[in-house]
Amino acid sequence: MRAFVVLPLIAGFAIAQTPEPLLNWMDSIAERQLSSREAEISAIRNVSDARERQRRVRSKILDLIGGLPDYTGPLNGRVTGTIPMQGYKIDKVIFESLPGYLVTGNLYIPNTAGRHPGVLFALGHWDEGKPAAQLIAANLALKGFVVLAYDPVGQGERQQAWSPVQNGSLIGGSTEQHTTLGAQSLWIGQSFARYRIWDAKRALDYLASRSEVDPEKLGASGCSGGGTVATYISALDPRVKVAAPSCYVNSFHEVFPGPTGDAEQSVPNFIASGFDIADYIELFAPKPWLVGSTEGDFFPIAGARRAVDEAKRYYSFFDAQDRVKWVVGPGGHGTPKEVREGIYGWMIRWLKDGNGTPAEETVELLPDWRLWASQSGQVGGRQLFEYLRDERQRMRKPLDRTALATELKRIATGPESPALPFTAASEFKFTGIADQILIRSGNKIVSARPAVPKPLTGNWITVLRALMVGENMAGLRIRAIRSQIDQLGPGEIEIAARGMPAVWAAAAAAIDPRITRLSLDRMPVSVASAFETPLLRNPLDALLIPGFALHWDFNDLLDNRATRSDPVDWTGTVLPAIAGAKYHVFGDPDRILF
Repeated sequence: MRAFVVLPLIAGFAIAQTPEPLLNWMDSIAERQLSSREAEISAIRNVSDARERQRRVRSKILDLIGGLPDYTGPLNGRVTGTIPMQGYKIDKVIFESLPGYLVTGNLYIPNTAGRHPGVLFALGHWDEGKPAAQLIAANLALKGFVVLAYDPVGQGERQQAWSPVQNGSLIGGSTEQHTTLGAQSLWIGQSFARYRIWDAKRALDYLASRSEVDPEKLGASGCSGGGTVATYISALDPRVKVAAPSCYVNSFHEVFPGPTGDAEQSVPNFIASGFDIADYIELFAPKPWLVGSTEGDFFPIAGARRAVDEAKRYYSFFDAQDRVKWVVGPGGHGTPKEVREGIYGWMIRWLKDGNGTPAEETVELLPDWRLWASQSGQVGGRQLFEYLRDERQRMRKPLDRTALATELKRIATGPESPALPFTAASEFKFTGIADQILIRSGNKIVSARPAVPKPLTGNWITVLRALMVGENMAGLRIRAIRSQIDQLGPGEIEIAARGMPAVWAAAAAAIDPRITRLSLDRMPVSVASAFETPLLRNPLDALLIPGFALHWDFNDLLDNRATRSDPVDWTGTVLPAIAGAKYHVFGDPDRILF
């Protein structure tokens, strides 16, 4: 197993939150799947093979994210203000991605007359959003491009769960907001990537609709999480003719055990389906693609090299090797001047017939508030969780407990993994307030306390990693519970669980008749209620099965063996007067109520 570097949280990426034994176990699965993919790529011998793989990969990726919305309504775009600059102007714009779901952006327009090539600039995980695009967008405008930089959901003027009291999101930063939306998306069988790609598609619609833009000459760029979205939209929307993402393109050989990305960057079953990041470049072939990297990025340079080398071989089937280029700059995560000028030169070469200079010019940079498209700095409108709630209602198809048991057995079947380490316990009693699970058979007791790295988003990176390789953390935890029951030997089995482990214990009991009594403390009352609020605590740890909310709810896990005490909402607040529930009284918080 190769070594990997443990780094801090940077620009929305978390590194190595997963306990090492579990990470190594999942990484070994990823390596086998990636090696199998490489064998398929190596078997491609001609352009016909390459085109056939493009067709299959595109179709499967769209299937993995849940397809794209079929909405065809108006953009309802409007300009809310204009800032004159030296050699260009900035229009402040608002348009609709979905009905009432607003996107804020800045459109950089050259002062020269006529139609210009357009560049869509997606933003990375900087909470400020579109102001981070100023230097590149302004330079491209001075070089004759119209550039649209727009706020991603959860950033800039599009914060979810915005609180005017604390002047920020109640959920946290961009990654925390994306994680919450990622859980709600997965519960209805979709990937959050679907909505990030859709925003980019609608942004491209708006860019192409402007009279200053030649819709036949469109490019896409962006850094970090913006590099991700630029990669997605370039691969999936044929209108993009030139791609230049930076600080994203890599290989899961390197990034899976390290800087695995957030919800839109971790598509379920992506690696298990035989894909790697290079597949997006190869979908774009033979159109020109520039990869931007930096020497000190937490995305390993070796992974970028691997992706570029493979993409060049793929492009060779089209006699287009010169249409894949790699530019590497100094420093850490970001776009140093060498990469920025590489982007300018690439766009000039392919969208302006080489007419222009890539040399960067000094431009005036404005404070964030000057670039607001809304008056207050928060655009309002519908939040994405409201659309996801409507999607759940539209797609809902209830299934019975037999179908649920079948699904639970499926995710709980497989080799044992180090997913939930149990230790011997002396008392069948909760200690402290942490999430935990206890299993008792006679006088034998074992317990486990899953680590919760963040109070709101929990073990999100572990859950997403598992899903990418076709595993399921809830399934692994059910396996661990049943393995402990095996080791405890014959006899009546009692389980007490608090917090998210209560969900796993209930799921284990739904398929294991050896469990005779079940005490579930502080378990969320329902999945349906998770679609009534943008603020959820540790939602991915309770996921169970992608699409679960379309067919079942937590009550479907329960029978007369189960006792619920202190049921909570998704913020962890105890809900009063829930039928059949028991409640702790003051001064006796650790008593287990069967």
